[in-house]
Amino acid sequence: MSTTHRPAKGRRDFLKAAGCLTTAALLRRGFAWAQASKIKIGLMLPYTGTYAALGSAITNGFKLTIAERGGKLGGRELEYFTVDDESDPAKAPENTNRLVQRDKVDVLIGTVHSGVALGMVKIARETGTLLIIPNAGAAAATGELCAPNIFRTSFTNWQTGYPMGKVVAERGLKNVVTITWKYAAGEESVGGFSEGLTKAGGKVVKELWVPFPQVEFQALLTQIASLKPDAVYTFFAGAGAVKFVKDFAAAGLKAKIPLFGSGFLTDGVLEAQGEAAQGLETTLHYGDGIDTPRNKAFRDSYAKAYKSEADVYAVQGYDTGLLLGVGLDAVRGDVSKKHELIAMLEKARIDSPRGAWTLSRAHNPIQDIYLRKVVGTQNKVIGVAHKSLEDPAHGCNMKKT
Repeated sequence: MSTTHRPAKGRRDFLKAAGCLTTAALLRRGFAWAQASKIKIGLMLPYTGTYAALGSAITNGFKLTIAERGGKLGGRELEYFTVDDESDPAKAPENTNRLVQRDKVDVLIGTVHSGVALGMVKIARETGTLLIIPNAGAAAATGELCAPNIFRTSFTNWQTGYPMGKVVAERGLKNVVTITWKYAAGEESVGGFSEGLTKAGGKVVKELWVPFPQVEFQALLTQIASLKPDAVYTFFAGAGAVKFVKDFAAAGLKAKIPLFGSGFLTDGVLEAQGEAAQGLETTLHYGDGIDTPRNKAFRDSYAKAYKSEADVYAVQGYDTGLLLGVGLDAVRGDVSKKHELIAMLEKARIDSPRGAWTLSRAHNPIQDIYLRKVVGTQNKVIGVAHKSLEDPAHGCNMKKT
C-alpha cells in the first residue's frame, strides 16, 4: 500500500509569498499615501505695486473654485506656495525656480505682467512643470514658446485689441492715435487694434509710448490735443489706468476726442476712476452685464466670500480652477500622469461666467469678445464685438509629449 505525501511548503516559498504580499501592501499604501498628500500649487502673482489688486482678485477667484468643490481637486486637498512677483521681469526666473526647485510645486499659476510671464514660461519649458497663465496676454507664451504643459485661461493681448479696431472704423473714426506702456502687453494690444482698424479702412496716425510703469502723461496728452485725431485707443491697467483716464478728462480731451481701449482700462478700477470713466467703451472677454444664471451665481458667491464685486481678473482666476479641476478629476488627482492630464485639459469645455469657452491648438481660449460701456460702476455689455475669436498663435509649433 503506497501513500502519497503532499510536500510541505518550504521556507523559500513562504518568504516569496510573504514578499509578494508585502510588496502589494506597500503599493496600496503608497497609492493611498499619494492620494492623501496635498497637491502643491505655486501662485506667482503681483501682491504689491501697480497690479496688486489684480493679483489678489485672481487668487480669490481661484480659491473660490476650490471652495465650491469642497477644498479638493481630483479628490486631493491643495497646499499653496505664494510668491509676490513684484511685476519685475528680472526676478521672474529666480522666483519661478523657488517654487519649482525649492517648494517642488506640482502646478504653477501666474501671472499678470507679460514680461514676468515669459520668465515663468522659460522655466516651465525647461522643467516640464504644468503652467496655467491666468492673465498675462503675451503672444510668445502660446506662440513661438508654446508647449504642451503651458495653458492660458485669460486672453492674448491681440485678442482683446483686434475687435475694437473694427468697431472704431465702422463708426467713421478713421484717423486714430494710440498710447500705451512700452512693453509686450501694450505693444501687442495696439498691434491687434491697428490690424483690426486697418482691415476696416482706418489708420493709426501716431503711436505714443510710455515707459512701464511710468504714469506721467501730460506731455503726451498735449501731443494728442495738437494732433486732433478722430479717436484715441489705449492700453493701461491697474493704477496706471486710473491715472490715465483721470488725466485724459482733466486735460479736456474727453469732451473732444472719443477714448477707446482694451477692457483693462476700466476693469476693476471704476470706483477709483469715478466720473472720468463714464461712457468709455472697451472690448474684453467679460462684462458686468452678462445676464446668465452662471454669471449671476458666480458674482453672488464672490461678493459673499470676499465682500467685493467680481471683475475679469476674478473670473480668470476662477476659470483657472475650473480648468485644472477638469484635468485632475480625470486622473483622480495623480499629477504624475502628465500625458493624460494634459490631454484632458486640451479637450476641456469650460462653463465660465464669461460664457463657455474651449482651447485652441496653442492652448488659448476661443471665446466671445464683448463691447462694453461704463455706466455707473459697471462695465455694461452692449454687444458682442467678435464671436468665438481665436488668436492666430503665430510661431506655435506644438510638439506633443
